[in-house]
Amino acid sequence: MSLKRSKISFLGRHLMLKKEYADLVLSGIKKATIRLGMIRPRRERILLHSGGKVVAELKITDVEIKRVYELTDEDAKLDGFQNRKQLIKSLNKIYGKVRQNDPVTIIKFELVEKLGEKEESRYLGLKPVDVASIALRYKIELEEEEERVLKKLIETGSIRKTATSLYGSIANRGMVRKVLDSVLKKLIEAGIVSNKRSPS
Repeated sequence: MSLKRSKISFLGRHLMLKKEYADLVLSGIKKATIRLGMIRPRRERILLHSGGKVVAELKITDVEIKRVYELTDEDAKLDGFQNRKQLIKSLNKIYGKVRQNDPVTIIKFELVEKLGEKEESRYLGLKPVDVASIALRYKIELEEEEERVLKKLIETGSIRKTATSLYGSIANRGMVRKVLDSVLKKLIEAGIVSNKRSPS
């Protein structure tokens, strides 16, 4: 087992999946992702990204570390595969040759919400911190002040604290919201988040 594969890595707020796998999550078929190595999520709630867009919010329900040889057909089905053989084939394709003793992490989750479906929600189902995080992650074109506000928002985790820190008072939180509205519009125009309802 290589040192890289035995080292613990962390999953933050963002989970990236190819569209074919993200579609399985959205349809309720895929309820886990199996990743090579030992991975520790930092948060219970994560955002699912696919095709350059944020498509859903997920809640992590369980994390289990196994060796490749311990994987079962049941594990494979949670990850959207028909059986263990199909899962191993996919792992080999993604990571190169995996060995029987390599550790894998099974991250189980449930779908909380498909994002971009609630037009009445101010930020389309996203938390203000998530809007900031997505904008900075995708490196959309930002004004200097917008970038300053977003970075401070991620640091404080709160519109009120950001307003107090940057503008001296909670009463100025409207200035932070104005930046968020502008940034969200840019994310929609860039096609990174959607404000269209999915067809029922």
